[in-house]
Amino acid sequence: MDRFAQFAAVAAQQACQQANLSPKGEDPYRVAVIIGSGIGGISTLSQQFTVLSERGPRRVSPFLIPMMLGDMASAQVSMITGSMGANYCLVSSCSSGADAMGQAWDMVRTGREDIVLAGGTEAPLVPVSVAGFNALRALSRRNESPAQASRPFDKSRDGFVMGEGSAVFVMESEESAARRNVEPLAELRGYAATSDAHHLTEPSATGESAARAMVMALAEAGIDSSEVGYINAHGTSTPLNDKHETKAIKVALGEDAYRVPISSSKSMTGHLLGAGGALEAAICVMAMRDGLIPPTINLDEPDPECDLNYTPNAALKLELDVAMSNSFGFGGHNSVLVFSKPRQGRQE
Repeated sequence: MDRFAQFAAVAAQQACQQANLSPKGEDPYRVAVIIGSGIGGISTLSQQFTVLSERGPRRVSPFLIPMMLGDMASAQVSMITGSMGANYCLVSSCSSGADAMGQAWDMVRTGREDIVLAGGTEAPLVPVSVAGFNALRALSRRNESPAQASRPFDKSRDGFVMGEGSAVFVMESEESAARRNVEPLAELRGYAATSDAHHLTEPSATGESAARAMVMALAEAGIDSSEVGYINAHGTSTPLNDKHETKAIKVALGEDAYRVPISSSKSMTGHLLGAGGALEAAICVMAMRDGLIPPTINLDEPDPECDLNYTPNAALKLELDVAMSNSFGFGGHNSVLVFSKPRQGRQE
């Protein structure tokens, strides 16, 4: 397995263990797997291209293709767990993990699957990937102080820091959880996705499309903006994303944008690209569970254009019932998930 698939395989097994789930003990054709990844097995591709260049085509590994394909994380999870329902990779750049969860949510609530193992995974820390993002001028150049390099919403931010990893959820209906006698961690109440239709890498300056995704997700959830207790921002630490996301949150939430605590956990984890949305969904769930909102670290001098409550440098103890997670990606993707603490008597 390429490293990105290894991450997903372990995360999925940990999720099943925490959820007391053995897919082999369920109808295997009613358990699906959707794992998002923006880049897939780029480490294997990079290594084998070196082999091709230096030693010729006869020495290229026969495992190159089945290790580099983006769907191999979901395929490996399917084989390891015995899940025989739908099994695929969803690719929408840095929205991939969030969109995978949104697709899983739709599958469960429409009855197409009973259970879906859903999330994201990424392992992009190889020279060609770093060089590519660096050529885009998307990465921070604060190389002399790496611990301070990821600084979303700060006036001196200059790009993101790449991270790697995976987050996977066991997603099922309340009926399924009750049948298995397990307590849900949270409820996914709403999901929406829009497109900027604007630029390959640059977010729309108006913030309108991203705002529309937030409004649609809240409407789908049946939740008013006044009920939102926390927003995990996309917050990449790039000059354009952070100011445009600030504008989008204002457009979507109106006056509530100034009330709700917001933070970018990427200040601490780096940007996991296609896995980011799933990891940040987990952080939203943990924030509700623990009553603790994570900070945006390195926020020393707020950008005047990023003037919302971005929870600077210290975690905030706060009981909350609703959390929203934003994921945006190259290609104009805007994906939003809305979570709440579990409710009784619901079927989603």
